[in-house]
Amino acid sequence: MEITHLSLALILFSIHITSFLCLAFGGSAPVLDISGKKLRAGTGYYILPVIRGSGGGLTLASTSNETCPLDVVQEQHGKENGLPITFKPVNPKKGVVRVSTNLNFKFSGASICGQSSTVWKLDYDELIGRYFVTSGGVEGNPGVETGSNWFKIEEYESDYKLVFCPMFCDNCKVMCRDVGVFLQDGKRRLGLSDVPFRVMFRKA
Repeated sequence: MEITHLSLALILFSIHITSFLCLAFGGSAPVLDISGKKLRAGTGYYILPVIRGSGGGLTLASTSNETCPLDVVQEQHGKENGLPITFKPVNPKKGVVRVSTNLNFKFSGASICGQSSTVWKLDYDELIGRYFVTSGGVEGNPGVETGSNWFKIEEYESDYKLVFCPMFCDNCKVMCRDVGVFLQDGKRRLGLSDVPFRVMFRKA
């Protein structure tokens, strides 16, 4: 049976509308916790390693001679959950956390560094010559000036991984790398790596 011009037009229109709705209402898949429920913005979750026996959850700790700011590290022992973390999408009206979208990661609770923010940001350590994840980032206010404060959750095979790849404009040159764990002075620091950190999420 031949497809008429009207039928073909309706099919193409339907595809176009479906694509538009996916983009308008969040086409990327929601991130799921270990119970299979969608991650919600503003709700606390533990970020835990998928591979057991390789440390615990994520927390804040001093990794240098200076007490502040505190860096993002992995707990040494697998039974330790670390600190709860909340996620804030680049669009604050979005209640569901989705893969491949810009997010602020923020530890729940106050920091021992006084008024210092517990929002994640990327920084560069000249002594060790690599990028690492620390605290003191700016929450919200997406743009080039706050680009170091935005991270993403991506699907990685059957798991998830954390990625630094802030995208705010078509002409901006950004650095896109996986976030992994590296050892420094006996501490498991988070930083940019060629080996992604496989993670899962558990509601706090």
